[in-house]
Amino acid sequence: MHGLAFSAALIEWMLDSDPSLRWRVERDLVGAPPETWEVTRARVNTEGFGARLLALQDDDGQWAGGAYFPGGFDFTGPEAAADAGQPYTATTWALVDLREFGVDAAALRGTAERLAANSRWEYEDLPYWGGEVDCCINAFTLANGVWLGADVSSIAQRFVEHRLADGGWNCEWVEGSIRSSFHSTLNSLKALLYFETATGGTDELRAARHAGEEYLLERRLMYRLSSGGPIRRHRSRSSAR
Repeated sequence: MHGLAFSAALIEWMLDSDPSLRWRVERDLVGAPPETWEVTRARVNTEGFGARLLALQDDDGQWAGGAYFPGGFDFTGPEAAADAGQPYTATTWALVDLREFGVDAAALRGTAERLAANSRWEYEDLPYWGGEVDCCINAFTLANGVWLGADVSSIAQRFVEHRLADGGWNCEWVEGSIRSSFHSTLNSLKALLYFETATGGTDELRAARHAGEEYLLERRLMYRLSSGGPIRRHRSRSSAR
C-alpha cells in the first residue's frame, strides 16, 4: 500500500470496476506485481470505457468532428456561453482520456498521420501537431503526440517561448496576461515531464520545467504569493478566443 491507507471494502469496490481504473488500483494501491496489473491494463483496448471510446473515432482520425470542440460547434450561440461548460467530446479530450485510461498506442496506429492530414485547430485553422496558442491545449497535445509518435518538438519549444517572467504559464498570455496561473502551470509541467521522460528533453526545456516547479513551490502549491491566502477555484472558459 502506498501513501494513504484504504479499507479493504473500499479497495474491493474500486477493484470491481472498469479495467481503465482497475489496473491503476492494482498497481498503485494494492501493489500488485506487473504480471497482474499489466494483464488488466491490456483489457482496456477491448473492454469498457477504452473500447467504447476507441469505437467512436471518425474515419478522418478525429472524434466528434473537431480538434478541441465538436464539429459544427456554434461559437456565437448559447452553447458557447461562459457558464455553458466545455464539451469534452472532441479529439484532444478523447486522446487525453484514452492515454490516461492506459490504452496501448498501437490501437491507434495511423491516427497521428490522419490528424496531421485532416485536423485543424479552431483557433486560426492551425495544423493539429503544430500546436495552438493556449498552453493547456498545447500541454494535452504535447503528451498525446509523444504517446502517438508524432513530431511535437515545435509544441515543446512553445513552452520555453511563452513562459512568463514569474516562472510559470497562463493560457491567456495571448490576451495580455502577465501573471502565471496555477492551473495552466500544472498542466504545462505535467506535459513537459511526460515529454522529457519519453524523449530525454533538452537543457532548455528542463530549465523551463524547473522554473515552473519553483513558481508552485514558492506559493506552497496553493497559496497566493501576494496575500498568503488560498487561490480561488479555476474556471475554464468555453471559447475559441
